[in-house]
Amino acid sequence: MRKLAWVLGLGLVLAAPAFAGEQGAQDALPTLPFKEGDTIGFDDVDKLKGYLPQQFWDNREFFFYEGMQLEIGPTLRKYGAAAAYDAATAKYAGQARLGEAGSLENYTAGQPFPNDSIDCKADPDAGTKIIWNFNKGWNGDGANSAWSYTYWDRGEQLPLYYEGTAKAIALSNRVEPQYEENQGDIFPSEKRLNAFGIEVAAPFDARGIQVLTYRYKSADAAPAKAKNDDTWVYVPDLRRVRRISSAQRTDSVQGTDFTMDDLRSFSGIPPQYKWQCLGEKLVIAPMNTKSLAYPYTDTYNFGPYGFSYASDRWEVRKAWIIRFTPKNEDHPYSHKDIYLDQDSYEPLYSFAYDRKGELWKVIWHNHRYSEDWNGKVAKDPKATNGVWYPGWQGVTEPKDLRVVSDIIVNVQTGTGNRIEFWNSEGAPYETKGKIRRYIDIGRLNKGR
Repeated sequence: MRKLAWVLGLGLVLAAPAFAGEQGAQDALPTLPFKEGDTIGFDDVDKLKGYLPQQFWDNREFFFYEGMQLEIGPTLRKYGAAAAYDAATAKYAGQARLGEAGSLENYTAGQPFPNDSIDCKADPDAGTKIIWNFNKGWNGDGANSAWSYTYWDRGEQLPLYYEGTAKAIALSNRVEPQYEENQGDIFPSEKRLNAFGIEVAAPFDARGIQVLTYRYKSADAAPAKAKNDDTWVYVPDLRRVRRISSAQRTDSVQGTDFTMDDLRSFSGIPPQYKWQCLGEKLVIAPMNTKSLAYPYTDTYNFGPYGFSYASDRWEVRKAWIIRFTPKNEDHPYSHKDIYLDQDSYEPLYSFAYDRKGELWKVIWHNHRYSEDWNGKVAKDPKATNGVWYPGWQGVTEPKDLRVVSDIIVNVQTGTGNRIEFWNSEGAPYETKGKIRRYIDIGRLNKGR
């Protein structure tokens, strides 16, 4: 049953919706101590200090190591989003608004709040607007990936591990022109935001477990009006489907260092928290990987602790810094500070604090950009024609910068988790019939 609970948790966060422009004119950039094309080794990491969150720098022994080869990429590259997402943002501009308890009202598709309307210093709602932009950010159809979970203790990989596949489908808030007549819904009168499922392939005693979860549109409403997710699990040993509660998203999963809401730094429901914008910062972070790991290869160098992306390409980015404070007094965190890229709204770093207010977890991410793995700039070794993430009707160029790996480090114990899904992409099924079959609960009854 503990394995089942863990798989449920991982499924909910792996397939959660991965939810661009800059704020006004950019301030003049400082003179950087590095330039594009430089390689930063262990002896040079002090050059990065002023461009890293202090909490990350204070725990750098987990992340920087002898032999690291950190490549400096472009500064403030514009990634943006697919043309259809930008068109939806323009079409519905000014429509979305904040409601009771930080809820989102009157939203259809695209970015809810333009960057130039966000005033971090003067607007007390700036943090809430930023998290909704993150939650509703461009993510294609959702997600389709193979995934691997490993648990580490100061460089030693522990026996607890899982592997499998995951699929998420956005059923609402779609930006493709063919869904405009349904106000962004794939199916008429849709009540779900998305559906997502996972299948477990390893280890042997968990193989065959399947999970399917619905998240409802009411999750965007105030907590008193919101409907909890519905989740069903097929258990091979029982040969039956069970409906289980997925309300406790903040519990530690299987005794490890992450909760359901920790992946992508935040995969929870925004109105369940109070949000504050702490400021902006120029930071450097792994933004557009040059290397691939699971399910492609096991040669990626994660460093001696297993928690590092230091031997990869990093970029200078302008980030929002926002803080959530849980409204639920039983939440394990007193607060969490999250760094979000202002152009793409992708998560860069986050720092979770325990109930005593002491730093507990450092969470960070690696990313991959669709247009740089299109078979022309670089080729995907396992994809047809080298194209990792193809376009589809209404979206010829995905222009999707997305998380492909999460690392969560418990700085109080030295343990942590590495979640990898480097082949994750958001191209949809070819037909609505395939979508209906995948999101049908009856599919689970067939088992595998």
